Amino acid sequence: MSSEPAGASDRPGSALTWSWPIDAAAYDCRPLRDAELAALRALDIDEIRRCGLVGHAPVLRPVARLVRPLADAQDALHRLRGEADRRRHARDAAGLLLLRSGELHRTFWAWSTQDWIDLIQVEGAEFRRSWGGQIGPNARPFIIAYAYLLAGFTAFDRIGRFHRPGLAQRVFGPDPVDEAVGQVCGQLSDWGYRSRPEKLTAATCHVLLLNRSPLLRDLSGDILDTACTTAGYLGKVLHGIHRAAAALGHVDPPSPPQHGGLAEMEGVAGTWQASVERWYATSTLTPKIRTSYRRVLAKIGRWLAAEHPDITEPAHWTRQTCACWVAALDRMRIGDYNQWNKGLGGRQGQPFSAETKSGYLAATRTFFRDLHEWEWIPRRFDPALALRTPRSVLALLGPDPRVIADDIWAKLLWAGLNLDPTDLPTSDNRTYPVELIRAITLAWLFAGQRSDEIARFRIGCIRWQHEGIPIPSDSDDVLAQDAVCLLEVPTHKTGTMFTKPVDPLVGKAIEAWQAVRPEQPPILDSKTNDYVHFLFAYRARRVSKQYINDTIIPMLCRKAGVPTADLRGNITSHRARSTIATQLYNAKEPMTLFELQEWLGHLDPSSTQHYAKITPKTLSKAYQDAGYFSRNVRTIEVLVDRDAVTSGEAANGQPWQYYDLGHGFCTYTFFEQCPHRMACARCDFYTPKNSSKGQLLEAKENLQRMLANVPLTEDEQAAVDDGQAALDRLLERLVDVPAPDGATPREIGVPATATLLPIVAVNQGKHDRS
Repeated sequence: MSSEPAGASDRPGSALTWSWPIDAAAYDCRPLRDAELAALRALDIDEIRRCGLVGHAPVLRPVARLVRPLADAQDALHRLRGEADRRRHARDAAGLLLLRSGELHRTFWAWSTQDWIDLIQVEGAEFRRSWGGQIGPNARPFIIAYAYLLAGFTAFDRIGRFHRPGLAQRVFGPDPVDEAVGQVCGQLSDWGYRSRPEKLTAATCHVLLLNRSPLLRDLSGDILDTACTTAGYLGKVLHGIHRAAAALGHVDPPSPPQHGGLAEMEGVAGTWQASVERWYATSTLTPKIRTSYRRVLAKIGRWLAAEHPDITEPAHWTRQTCACWVAALDRMRIGDYNQWNKGLGGRQGQPFSAETKSGYLAATRTFFRDLHEWEWIPRRFDPALALRTPRSVLALLGPDPRVIADDIWAKLLWAGLNLDPTDLPTSDNRTYPVELIRAITLAWLFAGQRSDEIARFRIGCIRWQHEGIPIPSDSDDVLAQDAVCLLEVPTHKTGTMFTKPVDPLVGKAIEAWQAVRPEQPPILDSKTNDYVHFLFAYRARRVSKQYINDTIIPMLCRKAGVPTADLRGNITSHRARSTIATQLYNAKEPMTLFELQEWLGHLDPSSTQHYAKITPKTLSKAYQDAGYFSRNVRTIEVLVDRDAVTSGEAANGQPWQYYDLGHGFCTYTFFEQCPHRMACARCDFYTPKNSSKGQLLEAKENLQRMLANVPLTEDEQAAVDDGQAALDRLLERLVDVPAPDGATPREIGVPATATLLPIVAVNQGKHDRS
């Protein structure tokens, strides 16, 4: 285990000494005698007030052995001398202990924890209602002090709120308490905590009271672990106190938090649970994955207990059991076979998603595969086949990076580049400095990394280069216009640490945060299992990977005036990665797929393909450039003789519609179906333009000109694209194909060279005549 920073542990130790003020062995702790019990039951609080805690007073002489420790404890309490009111409250508290001893028929040394709690009460108001007369709630703190000194009472979590610093200073004295609190709060202040806040002071005193010593050098890790379970509302700051005590050289650093904890399995056969726990202790998967798989296996155990009670251990599973589990899982709903359903809300009763089904089956396969390989159970089936994900589920799976729309992304970029202190989120006094928030925000907007990788950036992750030469950190060229900013990405999901170029804005923001970042202790990196100095650490804690989703993105959406969700779902940290990759792939000078793979840190180029989406704008331009419509359709001009239509000649079979071929006109009504339309055979439906009929037609005044689209066949398209050679081949294939009048080109006897004139192609409003 790596040690804490050397500078913190080298601080000079305190010269203060302290010893317990009460010697319990000096007192007579035997049970009450009858005479003592009678004397206690005859006492009242007013008599005790009048005589004080003087053992030789007539009313107190029979119980002098009980009065003496109370008087000694009162004398041991600090800040009482010269303070008449506090001494009176302390005497009232001692009197209540004597009266309650008479009620319980036993000395206060023999009281149980619950007996003390019943006397102290949870609130001062309840305490006041329990005792009439002149006794007020101010006597309650002194009862807690007597309980602590004489009976070792530390059940602070069961008596509600009370002033822990006041109790610590009464018991230990103000000087040692102030010194201990000052050292802890001073270290925490260096890490970014507020200077000596009330909550930190109360939590530190809570730890000192549990340790029964005001000296930090007497602390132990066990006491700090116990404090977390008894501190109540103060528990949130105990992690920082533990780290401060470790940095001061008094205890070991706190253990890293466990993923989700290990709840006791309920409703599961004992042999099944034993097998699961044995697998959990043996598996080499990461703690997070092992804990997740353990929950799935616990659910399987409850399913077995309900549906197959005869199957109580993994060795009983067969291929049929696997088929039953796969079928049951496919129909399972959220909340089924759960140990508890707290927090499900409206999701309870909804079907499992395809991802959940696949994950459950993966956990089951891993469990039985390991048990087979370790030879803990006989091989009765192949987990890869018997527990494979059904095809219907696989069809719904697959990577689906969701790109954020360009207009929304542009607004988020604007919001991130224009952050100011008024935009900062605040929650429970945990406001991060604006430099830290700005650095995280720009890293999310420009670096294209996963949220856990951003949270695990390390100090010094930014380097600058100029024309391939590293720039020293103190050089004036750092901000040169052509300087390249390089980012060191830590070990990540699919690979080891790598370096990538990022926008200089990211480097400048990170350097601005590093300049004001308070010194932090090294923190365990659960990915690499070593202690490192995280870049985004504050108050001795690393910023959570959920901070981007829970705080940064909502803040940017509020500033940009956009919703936190769009048609593709919630705007999450990972969607920025897909958006940036897509924009780099569709840029004016785009990255290649392999360049983008290196920039994203993917191990397999197929993963990059899921991120490198072609935008609709790029796709539209490519489609337009491909000319699908103009490639497969040609426009031809049609002349309509309106005189022939209005006079009735068209009804009698006379031509009225003329397709302009450039060199002549075709009067065939079904021109688009004629196989010779691209290479006219000049049958009886053909009228040359230089003929008298053609010239007469063009000279008509009541002539309407129209455009008609004619689709092209593959051979005709080849003639358009490839030119004369393709057209010659087309003519050869059509030489024996009948024209609309029934005769073939061979029969008509038109030379091939005379038929090389294509139809009129009108594109974009212009006539392209051959």
